[in-house]
Amino acid sequence: MTRYTADGLTFDVTIGGPADGEPIVLLHGFPQNAGEWDRVVEPLHEAGYRTFAPDQRGYSPGARPREIADYRTDHLVADAVALLDAFGLESAHLVGHDWGAVVAWHLAGRHPDRVRTLTALSVPHPRAFRTALRENSEQRRRSTYMLFFKRKWVAERALLAFGARQLRKVFDGSGLTPQQVDAYVEPLREKGALTAALNWYRAMSGRDAAEAEPVRVPTTYVWSDGDRALGRAGAELCGTYVESDYEFVELDGLSHWLPDQVPDRIAELIVTRVAAR
Repeated sequence: MTRYTADGLTFDVTIGGPADGEPIVLLHGFPQNAGEWDRVVEPLHEAGYRTFAPDQRGYSPGARPREIADYRTDHLVADAVALLDAFGLESAHLVGHDWGAVVAWHLAGRHPDRVRTLTALSVPHPRAFRTALRENSEQRRRSTYMLFFKRKWVAERALLAFGARQLRKVFDGSGLTPQQVDAYVEPLREKGALTAALNWYRAMSGRDAAEAEPVRVPTTYVWSDGDRALGRAGAELCGTYVESDYEFVELDGLSHWLPDQVPDRIAELIVTRVAAR
C-alpha cells in the first residue's frame, strides 16, 4: 500500500506487477474498495502488467471531505488524473466497475490523451444510463434504491443497524463468503465512511450525465444479464456513445459483482482489450 495526494487529500493505492509493465488503473465501486480487484490483478501481473488500484474519494481515510459537493464528478475525475500524474503515467489502460465505471467513462471522454483503452464493468456510458432511466420503466424500478441512498442520515442508520445487516445484504447473490463481505463492510463502519461513500449518490447530477462526452478510445463494456441494478436497455445503448473500436460482452447468469464472481474472466477481457488496441 502506498499513497498519493490530490486536492489536499491523501489516497491509498495498491500497486503491483512488473515495474516496467504497461500501466492499468482499476477503479472500484460502491460499497467496495480497491480490494475488489485483488483476484483480478494476479493474472494481470502474470501477463506482465503494472496495476494501480486506489481507494477512491470517501473510501481512503485521508480523503473524506464533508461536503456533498466535494463528491461531484469533476472532483472524482480529477482524483484519477492526479493518480496518473503522481506516478508519472502519461497515460494508462483504464478499468472501472460500478461507480468506478462512471468515473472511467467521464475520464476517457474528457481526457482521451490519458487513456489507452477502457474496460467498463456493469455501468454503461452515463448518457446510455440516463436515457434508460428516463425511457425504460424497468430501469427506473431497478434504480429506486438510489432515492433511498440520497436520504442523508436515514440511509446511514438503516444500512448500519444491527451490525450493518442491510449493507451486507447488498451482496446477496454474489457468492462472496462472509469474510469477503466483511472486507468491504467493516471499513464503511468507521466514523464518517459510509456517509462519504453515499455522498457519491447525493452529488450525482443528471446534467453531468447528459453532458458526458462520447468515448474515442478502444472500449470493452461488460454486463451480466443477472445484474439487479442495471438492465438491458442501458447496456444495449452503450455502444452508441463510443466512437472507436467497441466490444459489448454479455455474461450469462452472473450478478453485479463481476470482479468478485469471475476474476479470471474479467482479467482475460481486460488483457484482450489492452492487447487489441
